[in-house]
This record gives sequence, C-alpha cells and structure tokens, in this order.
Amino acid sequence: MKSAGIPIEDRTKPGEFLSVSLSGHALLDNPLLNKGTAFPVEERVEFGLLGLLPPHISTVEEQLARTYGNYQSKHTDLERFIFLISLQDRNETLFYKLLSEHISEMTPIIYTPVVGEGCRYYSRSYRRPRGVYISYDDRDQIPQLLDNAPNRDVDVIVVTDGERILGLGDLGVGGLGIPVGKLSLYSLCAGIPPSNTLPIVLDIGTNNKELLADPLYLGLRQERVRGQQYDDFIEAFVEAVINRSPRVLLQWEDFSKANATRLLEKYRDRLCTFNDDIQGTGAVTLAGLLAAVKAAGTRINEQRVVMMGAGSAATGIANQIVAAMMTDGLSQEEALSAIWLVDSKGLVHTGCSAMDAIKRRYAQPMDRVSAWKLDHPDNITLADVVRNVRPTALIGTSAQPGAFTEDIVREMASFVKRPIIFPLSNPTSKSEATPQDLIEWTAGRAMVATGSPYAPVSFGGEVYRIGQCNNVFIFPGVGLGVIASRARRVTTQMFVAAANRLSEFSPALADNRAPLFPSIDDVRTVSREVALTVASEAVRAGLAEQASSEELTRRVDAKMWRPEYLRYARVAGPPDSLIV
Repeated sequence: MKSAGIPIEDRTKPGEFLSVSLSGHALLDNPLLNKGTAFPVEERVEFGLLGLLPPHISTVEEQLARTYGNYQSKHTDLERFIFLISLQDRNETLFYKLLSEHISEMTPIIYTPVVGEGCRYYSRSYRRPRGVYISYDDRDQIPQLLDNAPNRDVDVIVVTDGERILGLGDLGVGGLGIPVGKLSLYSLCAGIPPSNTLPIVLDIGTNNKELLADPLYLGLRQERVRGQQYDDFIEAFVEAVINRSPRVLLQWEDFSKANATRLLEKYRDRLCTFNDDIQGTGAVTLAGLLAAVKAAGTRINEQRVVMMGAGSAATGIANQIVAAMMTDGLSQEEALSAIWLVDSKGLVHTGCSAMDAIKRRYAQPMDRVSAWKLDHPDNITLADVVRNVRPTALIGTSAQPGAFTEDIVREMASFVKRPIIFPLSNPTSKSEATPQDLIEWTAGRAMVATGSPYAPVSFGGEVYRIGQCNNVFIFPGVGLGVIASRARRVTTQMFVAAANRLSEFSPALADNRAPLFPSIDDVRTVSREVALTVASEAVRAGLAEQASSEELTRRVDAKMWRPEYLRYARVAGPPDSLIV
C-alpha cells in the first residue's frame, strides 16, 4: 500500500493503492480525489459512497463523452470557460484528461485569450474559491493565510496583484484567474501535479472605477496601496513564502511595468523565482526569432530589431535577444545597438527626459539619429525608425491595435526578403496587426507569429498557418526543469537555453509556409525537452547538485503527472486530512 501524502504522485504501481482518509461527500467534494461516476463498486462500499452516486459505473471514456458534449452545448467562449473551471472544481483528473484530449481547442479557453474575459467577470461568475486570497487588510496574518492553503507540499506558486491583466489593465481580485490558468498549464503541459501548485492573488485594492462601483465586486473596496506600504506588503509576503516553502518556485504574473522588473530584481537572488511576462515572454519570442533567422538562412547576430512597446515585456524580450546575440559572438555594446524600442512618445533615446529605469539600457544615442530626416523631430515615430533602421524584425508589445500599418509593413518588406513580424499583444483586439494583413502586405514573405491564436491565412493559392508565440511552450518546461533539478535560482541563461531548444521544434525549418512554433498538441513533448535543457543548465551553472543526464531524465520523467484515476484504500485519519 502506498502512503503518499499530497502531492499525489504519477501513478500507483501494480498491487499498490493510494491511502485516503476521506469518505462520503467529503471525498466527492474534493476535486483532487473525486472520480465521480467512475468510482468502482469496491470503492463505493469502502468509502461510504453507495447511494450517493448513480448506480451505473462509468468508464473514463463515457465521462469524457458526456463532458465534451456538455462543453459543446455552450454558446460563447465565456460560457465554455466557466464550464471548464467548474469541472476543474469538481474533478481535476477528468478536467485535465478532457483538456489533454482537446488541447488545441481548449487551451485558448482556459488561458489566452478567453481567460481575460473570465477575469473581467470574475466577481459575477464566481462559484467556488481556489487558491489563496491575501488582502492588504490581512497583511499581519500572511503566514496563517498560507497555512490555510489546501495544498501542504507546494512546488510552484503563481502570484499576481491583478494590476496589469493581459492588455485589459487593473482587474483587482479578478486577476486570480491568471494564476489559476497558468498553473493549469503547468499541470497540462509539463505534468506538474495540480496538488503541488498554489495560485495566489495579492489584493491591495483596485483603481478600476467600474469595479469599485460594482456592488458584486468581491475584492478589497479601496484604491491601490502604493509606495512603501506596497513594498512592505510584498516583503511580508515573500518572507512568509520563504519561511513556509524555502525551495518553492515563485512565478510573478501580470504586475504593472512599474513593479514587475523592480520586484524581480529585488527578489531573484533571495528565492527561486522568475517573472513570466518578462522572462517567459522574452524566451518564447527569442525562440520564434531564432527559428525565423534559421529558416531565412541568417544568424541572430545579424538582426536589427525594432520593438513597438517599451514596458517590462519588451525589455524582457530585448534582454533575451541581447544574451543570444552575445552567445553568437557580439559584444554587449554591439548587441544593445541592434535593439530599437519605440514607446507611446516615440523612439527611446538618450535625449528623452524622465525615462523609466527599465528603458535606460536600450536608449539609443542621439548621434545615431541626428542625420535622420524627420517630419516631427520632437517625436521620432515607429515609421521613422523603420524607414531609417531598416529592421529585419518588428515586434509588438504595445497593446496598440493597428500600430503596424500597411505603409510601415510595406516599407519594411521593400528592403528585407523575409521580414520577421511578431504582433504579440493580447487579446486579439489589442494586436498590432492581423496575420492576414501582414501576409498580404508582404506578398506572403513575412514570417509571422502572434500572441493570441489565429486561423490559417490564405493568400496566392497557398495556406499559411500562423504560429502562436505562446509562453506555454516555455514556462511549464522551465518550471519542471527547475523542480526536477532542485535548482536554487532561475537565471537568464536557463531561459536562453530553453529558447534554443524550443526553436529546434519549429516546423518552419522544413517548410517556409509552416508556422514558426510547433503545434500546441506537441506541447508536452516540448516541455519535457525544455525541462531537460533547463535542468542541465542548472547543473552546469552550479545552481543544482551534480547529476548525470540519465539521472536528470529520470527525475523529469518521475515528476510528470498524468491525469489517471488511481486506486484507493481507506485508512483512518483526522477529519480534515486528504491523504495520509
């Protein structure tokens, strides 16, 4: 008999059972252990379930057919999102089994772009709590709040303060939908057991006037805490996490640009942590860029990159590109000179006043633009930059729909044989351009990747499938590699290594009309390879104990949970215990 304690491990071996102390409705109400109508007769007897379930014992296939039929009956994406979250709250094994059977169809529903709508309507569609809500009013009780979490042995925490949810802005406590969705992808794509994950929202208020005026809003009804009070609150949270789970991987998610980079820099050397908006976005974008330059027959150190947007996502991407260029032989100065950032006020250059700290590294010297012919010298626009820099790659993180205009794209296509264009802003309503327009304006020559999923594009009798520059190809595998190797820290080089490994899966390397990124159907295979790469880099960098490649492979495979019903054996235990 197996005595496992949460987390639930991958599978029991022949002749083994999982020891469970819950029974009756307490067992049925626990989504980690509930099998619903699939409980066999012997377990219905043993766990006091007779009479609490319909008499027919369903196979998993029958449950999937019934559940998928119900899913298909929903009329809107928001209804489908709510249906899947409700299923997750009832039966996590069936939830992940259903997702794994329909991964391409359902991943956009449980995460981008539909999760944004779920966050917007969080207070109005609320059904059941998940994760931990840490309110500013409870700032003196954070350790106790973490102790109340249902998961005792946590490998991964994803935390947000809800201030910058996708391209939708401040959604307050509704931002919890992002950590929930991210951790669902950790389990789906990299096999991190859901019992080992913990979503957290830090509720410090909201400046969203609509939410504050909504009588159904569930969060703290005050404007956001700022300044030293905010920093003290974050410090208390981090300290409580370190004390409770010193080896946990903490992922920051959807913090404002004023806080995201600052918090990452402050805490990256105190615990195992990263920011997916900065580093994950940077790595997956770098992977697409590496695939594109390989497909075009060039090298990363030959690229000139213009970025529309200069926030934490843009600078995170730039940091990864600079690191890759330096690996390919450029000096840091040469690599930095190849990156041009354009924000809402125009080109980021040394003549700008009151520049954000995160932009300063990428401010181009004024003498590089002094000879440019400009219509408005006080505002160097994206069009000016494209015309003068003649970029090989154009990347958008601005959340400014239509920013990549026809004139700009045609200008770029006039001097680049295979223009690389990534409109990455989410959701689709915020995208800088549509793939259809980009393919048409470049006569099919553009290599396009987007932040949200798009349908294939038809042009000139050809069909172009559009790859999604989706962080799901990076962060689950990075997390798995960090956990399996028992790495003490997360580094930029781990993300660069992950990006290089991901780029090798690009279908565009074999077919120039194929997408730059693999199918989401292959994400579990990709995540495993990314994990092995990250684990090896952790060992190489001295951030994990020495282990052979064979040992790292064994650890990664052992950590990859699969959504399968286990056999249970009842044991005595305290009323609130799940597994002993």
